[in-house]
Order: sequence, then C-alpha cells, then structure tokens
Amino acid sequence: MTNYTEKLQNLMQRVNVSSFKALSRDAGVSERQILRLRQGKLEQMRVEVLLKLSQVLQVSLSELVETFSPVPIAPDSQAPVPTHQEIANLKTEYQRSLLQLQQQREALQQEFQQSSLQLLESLLLQWPTAAQRATENPQLAAVKIVPLVQKPLEKLLQAWGIEAIAPVGSEVSYNPQLHQLIEGTAQPGDLVKVRYIGYLQGDKLLYRAKVSLI
Repeated sequence: MTNYTEKLQNLMQRVNVSSFKALSRDAGVSERQILRLRQGKLEQMRVEVLLKLSQVLQVSLSELVETFSPVPIAPDSQAPVPTHQEIANLKTEYQRSLLQLQQQREALQQEFQQSSLQLLESLLLQWPTAAQRATENPQLAAVKIVPLVQKPLEKLLQAWGIEAIAPVGSEVSYNPQLHQLIEGTAQPGDLVKVRYIGYLQGDKLLYRAKVSLI
C-alpha cells in the first residue's frame, strides 16, 4: 500500500498545521478521512471532504487529487479535472447543506422546548400567582404550594425517563457509586439517610444522592 504521509506532512508544514489531529479539526473531517488520504484511497473519499482538505492545505482540488492519487493522472485522462464552476457548485451545495442542518437543529430544539412547556404548563400558569399570594400572606401553608411544583416536575422527569435514586428522608444502604456523603466516612452497606435526592436516567447516573450517617 502506497504511503503518502510524507507528502501530506510537507503540505501541512507549509500552512503551519502541526498534526493530523489539527488538520482533522481545521478541515472539519474525521481522522479516518486523513488516514485514507495518507494511504491514497481517494476513491473512498467524498468530493466535499477533498474540497475541505484542499482549502486548509491551500492547494487546488485538482492538485490535491494528483498528489495523492496512486495512479498518475495523464493530461488526456478520461477522468476530467473539476472546473472552477464545478468547485463553486460544490461549495454552494456544501453551504446549503450546512444551512439545512442548522434549520433542522433549530426545529428540533423548538419541538423539544414546546413539548417540555406542555408538561410544565400548570407550573408556568399557576406558580406566579401562588408565589404572589405567599408574598402577601406569609402565613400561607407551604404544603398548599408544593403540588404546583411537584406534579409538573414529576411529569417532566417521567417523560425523560429520569428516576429518583431514593426518596428524601429514606434510610438506605450506603453505595458510593450512587451516594455522596455530606460529611464523615462510611463503608459500603452502612445505613445512611437521604438528605438530597439523586437521579438516574436509565443506566446513566445524573446526580448522586447526598446522604448522611445515621
């Protein structure tokens, strides 16, 4: 297998790119694509990837192809060298693809926000009034306000597949992977009390529950 690593390093040195990882980052392509270029596997690379690399290395696309092609490209080769117009079209298509991706991300973000707001609807609508009443009447029992926060939050966590490690105030066996001691030391299996709730999302730990020794 032909190795074009030295040729690539020479081009990188001309534009002060220090490493293949830096080239991957600057061009916005994977390091696997860089490896394919070093191996001369141009047939496995998309044109837009070659175009990105040529821009960072400050060479024309045709020069890049000729430099890293395992088969010399003769002037009368049947494979035509991309024209300036074709390169411009590729750039336009690339920018259009980026715009579409950005629009898709924005649409997904708006959809996520709307679904979350629907779950929090009662909290958004009723909490400001409850907070104002609590300010006007300090004697108002907090137990009457708690459901306004608790129920919407429970719906949201359930929709996202998030579960509490253990309820606040419960006594559990200490597990350092799930629990964080507020103070002191404990051995796995020691009885502790949950002071601040922790959360799991499936098998992923989001927050360890804060516990204290009994």
